Amino acid sequence: MPWQPLPRIAFAVATYPFPASSPADLPLEIGDELYIIEETPDGNWLRGYLVAPPSLLAGLTSVKGQTLEARVFSGIFPRSCVEVREMLGESENGGDDEDEDEDLISDGVATPNGDVRSASDSAKSGVTSASMRKKNKKTGNRSTASSKGRTPFRELPNGTLGSLSIPMKRDPDAPKPAAPVPMLKIGDETPTSVAEPLVDEIASCLREWHSTNLHQLLLSRQYSKLDEISQIINRLNLHRQQFLYNVLTAHEYEQLREQTVWDLVKVNKLCGGEVIVRDPEARGRILTADDCVVNVTKLQSVMSLLDEPPQPAVELTALHHLLVDVKSFAGASSDETRLVAFLVSKPHHDKSYTLSESFSISIPPGGSIGNLGNEVQTQTLFTDLSSQDVGDVQAAESELYLVVKVIASQPFMATKPPSRSGTGASSAFPPLKPTSSGGGKSRRSRMWGGKGSRSGFSRGTTGLPRMDSLSENDERPTTNGVGSRDGQGPPSTAGSNNGNPPETTQLAERTVGVGVLRLNSIMKLEEDIEYVMNIWSESSGAASEKEAGDDWEPLVRELLYSPTGHYEKSRRGERLQVQVRGFNHGDADALIKETPTLLSGISKTPKMGFSGAPTKPRSDIYFTLKDAILAKQNLLSRYGGSATSMPSSLQASNLQVTLEVRKNSGERIENCIYASSNTEALTTFKSVATSRGGSWGQTLRLCLSPADVPISHVVMFLSDMPNPPFAVAHIPLWDHQAFIRDGIHGLLLYKIDENTSTTLPGPSGKGGYLSLQWAPRGKDEHSAEVTGPLAVLRAETYLCSTRFSQGRVILGLLKWKEIPRENVQAILRELIFVPEIEVVKLLSDVLDSLFGILVEFTGNEEYEDLVFTALVRVLSIVHDRRFNLGPLVDQYAETQFNYPFATPCLVRSFTRLLQNPTHSETARKLRATFKVVKHILKFITHARGQQKEKEAGIGITSSTSGFTRDLRAIFKALDAMMRNPAPALVGSQTLAVQHFHQWLPELSGLLSAEEILHIAIDFMDSCTEVKGKLILYKLVLIMNYGKLDLFAHPDQKAALSTNTVRWITPHWGHAKEVTDQWRDQIRLCCSVLASQIDYLGTNIPDHIPKIIDSYLSVLASPPPPRNRLSLLFPSTYPFPAKTVADDLQFDEALVELSAVLSAISNAPLGMQIELADDDLASLLENLLRVEMSILKGEAYPTDWLSVHIHHHKSIMFTLQYLAGIMLDSFLPDPDEAETFNTELWKLFFTTLLKLVSSTSLALETFPEQKRRAVWKIAGDVREHGADLLRRTWEAIGWETTIDERNRYTLPKMGGYQVQYVPTLVGPIVELCLSVHEGLRRMAVEVLQTMIVSEWTLIQDLTVIQTETIDCLDLFFKENPLTESILQKLFIGELLERFEPLSDIPDEPLHAAARQLVATVDEFLDLLVAVHSSDGTGEATHLINRLRLMEFLRDMQKEEIFVRYVHQLADLQAESRNHTEAGLALRLHADLYEWDPMTQTPALPDPKFPAQSQFERKERLYFDMIKYYEEGEAWSCALDAYKELKAQYEDNIYDFAKLARTERAIATIYETISKSEKLTPKYFKVVYKGLGFPSGVRDKEYVYEGSPTERASAFTDRMQEQYPSAQIVTGGDVDDVEGQFLVISVITAHRDPNHHVFQRARVPQVIRDFLLSSHPQNFSVSTRRNTAGPVREHYAEKLVFTTADPFPTILRRSEIVDVQEIRLSAHETALERIVRKTQEMGALERRIADGDFENAQLLLDAVTVSVSPASDNSVACYRQLLPEPKKEDEDVDDDDEEEEEEEEEEEVKLSPQDSAIKMALVDHAIMIKKCLSTFSRSPNELLSGKHVELQKFFESTFAPEIAHFAPPQPAREVSPPSSTWRRSSRGSDDPTVVSPLKGVTTEEASVIRPVSMRHRGARLSFLGGSGKKRELDLPPNVDENGAEAETESNHSRSHSHSQSRDNSRRSFFRTQSHEEKNPDNSYSGFRRSLEVVSPTEDNSAEKQGGGGGLTKKNSVRKRFSMLKLGKKSSKTTMMGSLDEE
Repeated sequence: MPWQPLPRIAFAVATYPFPASSPADLPLEIGDELYIIEETPDGNWLRGYLVAPPSLLAGLTSVKGQTLEARVFSGIFPRSCVEVREMLGESENGGDDEDEDEDLISDGVATPNGDVRSASDSAKSGVTSASMRKKNKKTGNRSTASSKGRTPFRELPNGTLGSLSIPMKRDPDAPKPAAPVPMLKIGDETPTSVAEPLVDEIASCLREWHSTNLHQLLLSRQYSKLDEISQIINRLNLHRQQFLYNVLTAHEYEQLREQTVWDLVKVNKLCGGEVIVRDPEARGRILTADDCVVNVTKLQSVMSLLDEPPQPAVELTALHHLLVDVKSFAGASSDETRLVAFLVSKPHHDKSYTLSESFSISIPPGGSIGNLGNEVQTQTLFTDLSSQDVGDVQAAESELYLVVKVIASQPFMATKPPSRSGTGASSAFPPLKPTSSGGGKSRRSRMWGGKGSRSGFSRGTTGLPRMDSLSENDERPTTNGVGSRDGQGPPSTAGSNNGNPPETTQLAERTVGVGVLRLNSIMKLEEDIEYVMNIWSESSGAASEKEAGDDWEPLVRELLYSPTGHYEKSRRGERLQVQVRGFNHGDADALIKETPTLLSGISKTPKMGFSGAPTKPRSDIYFTLKDAILAKQNLLSRYGGSATSMPSSLQASNLQVTLEVRKNSGERIENCIYASSNTEALTTFKSVATSRGGSWGQTLRLCLSPADVPISHVVMFLSDMPNPPFAVAHIPLWDHQAFIRDGIHGLLLYKIDENTSTTLPGPSGKGGYLSLQWAPRGKDEHSAEVTGPLAVLRAETYLCSTRFSQGRVILGLLKWKEIPRENVQAILRELIFVPEIEVVKLLSDVLDSLFGILVEFTGNEEYEDLVFTALVRVLSIVHDRRFNLGPLVDQYAETQFNYPFATPCLVRSFTRLLQNPTHSETARKLRATFKVVKHILKFITHARGQQKEKEAGIGITSSTSGFTRDLRAIFKALDAMMRNPAPALVGSQTLAVQHFHQWLPELSGLLSAEEILHIAIDFMDSCTEVKGKLILYKLVLIMNYGKLDLFAHPDQKAALSTNTVRWITPHWGHAKEVTDQWRDQIRLCCSVLASQIDYLGTNIPDHIPKIIDSYLSVLASPPPPRNRLSLLFPSTYPFPAKTVADDLQFDEALVELSAVLSAISNAPLGMQIELADDDLASLLENLLRVEMSILKGEAYPTDWLSVHIHHHKSIMFTLQYLAGIMLDSFLPDPDEAETFNTELWKLFFTTLLKLVSSTSLALETFPEQKRRAVWKIAGDVREHGADLLRRTWEAIGWETTIDERNRYTLPKMGGYQVQYVPTLVGPIVELCLSVHEGLRRMAVEVLQTMIVSEWTLIQDLTVIQTETIDCLDLFFKENPLTESILQKLFIGELLERFEPLSDIPDEPLHAAARQLVATVDEFLDLLVAVHSSDGTGEATHLINRLRLMEFLRDMQKEEIFVRYVHQLADLQAESRNHTEAGLALRLHADLYEWDPMTQTPALPDPKFPAQSQFERKERLYFDMIKYYEEGEAWSCALDAYKELKAQYEDNIYDFAKLARTERAIATIYETISKSEKLTPKYFKVVYKGLGFPSGVRDKEYVYEGSPTERASAFTDRMQEQYPSAQIVTGGDVDDVEGQFLVISVITAHRDPNHHVFQRARVPQVIRDFLLSSHPQNFSVSTRRNTAGPVREHYAEKLVFTTADPFPTILRRSEIVDVQEIRLSAHETALERIVRKTQEMGALERRIADGDFENAQLLLDAVTVSVSPASDNSVACYRQLLPEPKKEDEDVDDDDEEEEEEEEEEEVKLSPQDSAIKMALVDHAIMIKKCLSTFSRSPNELLSGKHVELQKFFESTFAPEIAHFAPPQPAREVSPPSSTWRRSSRGSDDPTVVSPLKGVTTEEASVIRPVSMRHRGARLSFLGGSGKKRELDLPPNVDENGAEAETESNHSRSHSHSQSRDNSRRSFFRTQSHEEKNPDNSYSGFRRSLEVVSPTEDNSAEKQGGGGGLTKKNSVRKRFSMLKLGKKSSKTTMMGSLDEE
């Protein structure tokens, strides 16, 4: 099928699934993203790529930190299954495209090797710059047209309509071009992105997190973090849907944007990514370089360092509101239930108090809310809570609770008839008859009904409703013409019990439970939260609240009375589910309008009291029923008589209060009582019932008209239901000409009779409760506390009114006209003591009174000053944060103030204050006045305006000059005060500076803007000499000037900007010492400039030097780390700060300075540096230093992504601007070359190269989210950088000749460029590694000019090569590997630029350049191999490192070489390969000689100080030895110690170190002697198969394992290293495909001629150590013949020789040689005997340890060895030894000549014969040890064979027994003493373990100190103890003597004299000199064996007295010569060791 290519890649989405039916098909699922590259001519079939998101499963095997790649599939699919959305890449025609935010996918071209190369020169991996995207104007048969570089999907042909391709003619013979490949994608841009950018931002982030982070969290098992992220991701997905579907209000969208932006920030932080600044106020879009850098920096700092947006400082006047919605109520009550919800505040150290009105919900019988429908409101809004109430202030002093009381109707608990008559209400109480309350239906209390005939528990009875239904009214009722606070009320429910139930029912409402919910934390969340509240009720049992644990709230005790004092969760199973949500809004009504979806029609429940200054009229009286003091001893008061006792019938179990409000005339006030916020008004209120001691705790709101309040009182009738009332109490609302004081009142209870039942006296003139005193002792103070014996009812009143006052001073002030004039002054003086709330409530009236007095007493200075002081006092409440009084004062001044003649009075008073500001009293008043001058000026302004109107009305036309003069006098006096340096004025000056900006707007009605500006400038000029903190306030004032609307005109802003230079110049810039004050001044100066940035204009040159100097000064004085972030660009002082999690290392001043500098560089007029007064060259240098510091990240953390990229963009602008200046002013003519400023240009190029090589611009390495952000913020900075580099580099070069141009194709070269070789070689080479094509090509061109210039000057490129190697090493050290590095594109490009030279024969530069490039190429390959993490094995990685180190050593790059050596050592140490780490350090140590004179320089990495070569090498040796010892490489450690020993002894003569070294060597020998197994295991590994790299294929290696490593463990380790390899352990591999590892076990080859085999009793571990210390040869036996005559025995072995001796750094070495050898009979015998002895020893140790599983094996081995008939016994190898001449001749012990002949025969033994003889002796000793074990073994199998095997052993191994235990003449020997046993057994004896040249005593190996059983074994070579030994030994051998001989052997060392006679000295021999050696440790040993007679001693002395060395003798002879208890005169080596 012919295919037609598309001119541009098309992007499509699958809209229909397509199953694949052939291999070429591409299966599709709905939603798949496709990139189409070809189509068929008919357009029915398409070909392209399917890009699927990465699979999380791929992440399970990914490299840590690596982003998962998308899965890409290719194939064909039908057109009908996809919808084409857009055409990507460049269009065909010209034009610009302004859309930078598109999917940038270009038609890249795939090169044959699969690398993708960009089609555009911008080289952003397909990222096309905006300037290069073209508008497309299509013609012909294309049915689409678009003005964009991509075609929108709406205009594309879909389905089967239209064609995507253009028919093209192509040469059929030409090769088919490679398919276009979609390039790097910047990100998605959907059609919604313009309106809601967060839609695309969320999608981009989710994709990135999926492909980059989730799998890493899974792999690292961070499940809690993963869970947190998944929750936020779900939330973000929901937010995205809400943005897409447009379902929220504008206000909700604002909140949603902010939450979304912070959620994105949070996940990026959790994933360890960088924070991208998205601005919620800009609809969540990413802020770019076009946005204000100051705003970007502010947002970046808070987003990067804080977990939530910083909330503005909580204003205490801020109002909070709480929405409470009762969702469900679970209860088991059969009666009607009522829920009453209200708020309670609980101070930390005080009792709780009710904070709000209550909200009532009625629950029908059955306890369910569900069936109420919409009839009853279940939600309310508690309004107007202050910040203190909700605890939203620092050090909150109280907790806020939601309390819900459950009130249920219950039967009376009366025990006696209520009355004698049995009737209900007594006819004696007509006033108590309930009246109708709004309906036509009469409402009577069921409490006073007649006694019923049915029990109150009756259920289901028809016709007996619990309560009449109440009408519901949506309006809050208005009584007597006075509305409630908000003008409407919520619907009503049964707030009280005024119904008229049938008289058969006797029910009372009781509080049966209380639920409590703490609200402080909820109020701050501002989101819906559901809670389940437990209901607590009184308990009769033990304290079950303790069992409840965390659910218990102690507040319940204060809210619910319990006779027992205990509480429990309600037994009726009552639980309440509520949903709560907090709001923060200044006005509840406005909040309801703004949030209609939640709050429409909501019932408001106000707070009791004012949260701030009241803004609406309100007059509420709150009356709370507390409790009654009704103990049996209390007395009821009586009318006209003494108190009487309580009625005897009073049970006080159903106490109920009936309450009414009456006028003093006795008239009831109708409908004025509100029991809750949502019930209708009542005339008579009936409380719940409680028992004696309980409380009612019900709060009522009384709503009365102002006229009724002074003449009204509250009356309460107390009854014990169902009996009629028995007592009455009352309280007046007006007391002493003011409203009764707030608080608890104790009200006397009077017995009800005919005198007290009425309000006023009856017809007789007697009676009336109003005539009685209402509180004890005739007054109200403390009446609630001091009650005495009288019964009282306690109630609490609280006035919340803007109409009434409780202060007599305020009342006097309001009625100042009615009091004597002389009392007015007293009233004014007392005003300062009035509580603020009293003034606030009646603010307007108070101000009217003050201004009235002022006008009345005009001209009287005393009155004027008193009124002025009082006015300042009242206005100072504006600054009380509890009251938001400012708006009220402003409202009063604008609407109510009408005192036109107050102006001169106020001006005169203010002027008088300023005349003597230093006087203490005046200064105090002045400070208070400065805080309120704003409002005083407002009054002056309004009064002046009113005065003018009044004068105009009566025809007076006076000039204003006098008033203006007076006004100016005030400010002149103020300026004079500011200039006054008196210390007493600092407070006044500070307040003036702090508030001055608030005064200026008030002058706008009096003066012109120009005059006000002059006043402002004059005031600021008067502050010139201020000091200390005043400077900071002055700088804040400058900012506040700029914020005034008064100075908004451009001319005024320009004037302020011009003056600002003068004002701030002294306060920043260079400082010798940067103090905290100076740093704060710099920060405020930055804030000043930031506020004026848009109109700095021509003043910029004045600020630039100060910015630069300030930056460099602050940079040199870094602040200490701290855990608080001072918010950036503060406009207030002190600076607001927030606590952060981690310590901050940056300086806020540097952040702000860099931001201001960036903002100025982006200003329309630019920096204008050339206009600055400073020296231009130094200014430019300092500016470049600042820019370089910013790029290095010294100003702010580099992970502040948005700010960092923003600065890259602005620095590029700056460099482009500076380049123009430098090209004009700093590029001298070649004739004046000496004036060229090399340093300045170097700084310029260094900064430019640092900028363009920044990793922050390498888009191709970023994940999607970061890529989109960087592209949006800065665009293609690198392209601009390449252009600037080309322009400036060429500018400093000189014109080339025609010949040079032809040779090098360079227009300019040399000149000033040569100054920058080698300085800039490194940065240029770094640029050559860039993937950005334009930048890379420019860098290659610069590098070419450097090479040519260097060659032209000195004909050598070594300098450039050295710099290149240094640069590449540093680059790889600091940067990750990227595709561009792996491709090494610049290598080919550099060679290409030198290609023209190849045509010139014998051109040396061409060869030198090629050699340079080849060296760099090789170094790059090595670096890539070392730094890549491609999953190759550890060995390969180490080899790569070693190759790199070899290259560096060849290049003489010692410093880099050393760094890699230590990296290798650290790597090995981390892998626990300690020996190899030490070997790596050896590479470093070998660089130095043992020269104490030559000094070596310091090294930075690793850190070494400057020291001598000896000291450096010594330190390295110490580190090496430490590693060797940790790796137990004793041979390496010994070699190093010995080398140190030689240097200490012969070079520097440091005997102290020599002694320490000797001790260390001794310790190592001791450790070796005590070890069990030292020799590592070795394995041969052959790499077979084509699957292995050619470097290891078909090669053989020896690997080193640990001493205890099994072959299976090693095989597993190799399999882990090569997972795809097949392990082969036997045979060979024929298959060549795949990977095969042939693994076999080999051993270190042991030299049979080694001297150690000439010695008997050498422990196995020591023999292994000596034979296998540094093995290079390894062997494996291939054939062995041990049958037939022993002289024909042989063995064949393969011996492998490795390239290096072990241990090696790699733990492996390649086999370089293989030899096949044949062992002779002697060698075969020796090997076999030694092996059999080892095997037998291993089995014996197991048996001795109690492991009898191998008993049969050991028995068989011993039997084979000792059996005379055995052909396999090693004893047969005795035949290989030469036979003695007199074999059968009896030898006499005294025949010395015969003995000497025998010795002569022994001497003639060859080394091989001697080795076999000693091996047989060792074997015999091992058999004897086994037999000894058999004799003591509890195993019958072993002990039963012992006697038989002992006989065989003595027969078969008689010669060997005679050698190690020769017979002794019988003599009396005392049994061994305890001293003997201690000295022979104790492992503490130093002689037992002291090594000597690698050979230790037998004690170390044969006698192992493991257990007592072992000790016994080691003491009995010749059998057991006691009688057993008598049987085992030949009759002529003395047992004790033999044992002593054996033990003596254990305690000795060989003498290593080199004389022939002494070469085989036995352990048993001693020297015969008798000189005493008191230091010898053997003396004690010998004194314990006093067994030799004096005659024997003498003969022995004579025998050995002739010489220092004794001749060799036979074993028996030597034994007889043993000198027990005597010492040699010579100090032996062993003796010296003992001393040590």
